[in-house]
Amino acid sequence: MIKRQKGFTLIELLVVIAIIGLLATIVMVSLNTARQKARDARRISDIRQLQVALQLYYDSYGHYPSDFADLMSVYISAGPLDPVGANYQYCITANGASYHLGTSGTGLETLSNPALDIDADDESDGCTDGHSFSGEDPVYDVKP
Repeated sequence: MIKRQKGFTLIELLVVIAIIGLLATIVMVSLNTARQKARDARRISDIRQLQVALQLYYDSYGHYPSDFADLMSVYISAGPLDPVGANYQYCITANGASYHLGTSGTGLETLSNPALDIDADDESDGCTDGHSFSGEDPVYDVKP
């Protein structure tokens, strides 16, 4: 009578390890895509919050601020920074009656983001503070 030993063969173990590795790779790729989309959503949300703060400032003073520092503590609680640590782009016209606000130069990662279809996509013409920038995609930019 031949005794069968209990356990797994080397082939079975290698197949299981290969399947686990494949699943881990798929999960990591999906997670990276989700991170990019979350970063893009935060950028758009930040720009919209800054837009509201700028409008509140304008309603109070009759012109837009020359710098985000003027918005601090009254209209926004913390300095606006892109999720990757860069500053948002901002410039005003000579009389402070208009502005151009946008994401950092690296822009949005997801070119298929539907928010890019409704942004300004404009040059910051008329900005006199030396901070002009191109609003062409993949930069999310707004004007009043």
